[in-house]
Amino acid sequence: MQYQNEIEALKKANRYRKREVVDNAILDFASNDYLGLAHKKELHEATCATLSKLPLHSSKASFLVNGYHQIHKDFEMALCAANGFEDGVILGSGFNANIALIESLVRRDDELFMDEKYHASGILASKLNGMSVKFFSHNDMKELENLLKSSTAKRKIVAVEGIYSMDGDLVDGTVFEICDTHNAILIVDEAHSSGVVGKKLMGAFDYYNIEIKPNYIKMGTLGKAYGSFGAFILASSHIVEYLVNRAKPIIYATSLSLYDTLLAHNALVYILENAQSLKKEIRARQNIIFEQFGLRVDGLIVPILINDSERAIYIRDELKSLGYAVGAIRPPTVEKAIIRLIARVGNSCDELRYLSLNLAKIRG
Repeated sequence: MQYQNEIEALKKANRYRKREVVDNAILDFASNDYLGLAHKKELHEATCATLSKLPLHSSKASFLVNGYHQIHKDFEMALCAANGFEDGVILGSGFNANIALIESLVRRDDELFMDEKYHASGILASKLNGMSVKFFSHNDMKELENLLKSSTAKRKIVAVEGIYSMDGDLVDGTVFEICDTHNAILIVDEAHSSGVVGKKLMGAFDYYNIEIKPNYIKMGTLGKAYGSFGAFILASSHIVEYLVNRAKPIIYATSLSLYDTLLAHNALVYILENAQSLKKEIRARQNIIFEQFGLRVDGLIVPILINDSERAIYIRDELKSLGYAVGAIRPPTVEKAIIRLIARVGNSCDELRYLSLNLAKIRG
């Protein structure tokens, strides 16, 4: 019981967490399956049909040791075509992708500039190797520009999110011009924006109609809107070449499973082919959130401020008893406790309305 005191402290602070097996009888308004593709049986069946025709069903090794298959290459090429980038590489998770990017790109004499609300994986990566890092206030482009102006670093690397995972707001679009002006490499974590915003639902680059340049890097995950598992990094051929030779999560990990890769590829095709109808469904849910809570959301993440961890847990549990799953997000993940509601396309508009009404009653 070496850590019992620490566990008890977490319980007293209402920060204790535990795993709970998913109850599929409860309506899911908690997960990041934004488009409901994790429930699309036709995507699963098409993936299994293709995989069953192959001589193997496992990637078997790392990319650099006989683990790079045509399935991986085809998906990387499809992602590049859909997003306008020169090259790409897929890997095990968004968490690993942030470690891969930040740990490998920020070298001695370089400087990293990171939004203070960047994902925990990026913050962890920023603490590796004694790198120089400066955090700027959330979405504060003036502060970022002043930091870049005063920096004498050899290379300047900026890290932002397309849509922020807890606040649910879009990155300020002026970040692209600022990075161009100051010759900075720009990493955009599109985990929560890819598949949710943009003309083709490809994310923030798509939303702002950005012409892709050599200093831009797009990272996205496959376990959210794509209904699969894994992540991708899109960039110039030069940067991808460097990552393949330097990024530890790419070099030393078994390559992404063939099933997850195929499933994500099928999901990409589905999103592109159904972008207009999906955008209509997304807008309908955004309108319901505005009607019920007075909130304008950029994507499908709805943060309801509760400001009390114990109260947030109570509301979550009350909604669960009524058949709705939502997230009770507490410090240190967020500054103040919130109910994190995901207005998933996988649930009907009526179900979202009923949840919203019940949430309003319980919250008081």
